[in-house]
Amino acid sequence: MTDTNGVPEDTNGIATNAMASTNAADNSGINVRDRDTNNLTPGDQGTTQSDIDITQRIRKQLVMNTDYSVDAKNIKIITANGKVTLRGPVNSDNEKSGIETLAQNIAGNGNVDDQLEVATNSTDMSTNVSATTTTNSSENSTNQ
Repeated sequence: MTDTNGVPEDTNGIATNAMASTNAADNSGINVRDRDTNNLTPGDQGTTQSDIDITQRIRKQLVMNTDYSVDAKNIKIITANGKVTLRGPVNSDNEKSGIETLAQNIAGNGNVDDQLEVATNSTDMSTNVSATTTTNSSENSTNQ
């Protein structure tokens, strides 16, 4: 059985293959921040138990804190050899400094590379409608 466009359907009129959608998803975009091979990505996460524990402790504290936005709770936390890299957009300078402090309290001073970006736009960031511009106040010339 087929619909009027020739797409196969089951007996209930439900399309049975991927061709049913006329608009294919575009999953080919590459995160601009991750194009630079000098930047750490989640694939660079350390595999030692210590690195995993540090990352988990930071993530748990971040997620449990109701003061942080959804954007802030979804930043990248990458720990390799005891050094933590924080990357991604947050909604305010307060979130940025709070997350950096949280990470330093767990990983230790000097072990956090804060690459968080404060998103700026004219819409309400809590709804994540549009993050048009980001600024990165981190001066990071080397990543380890």
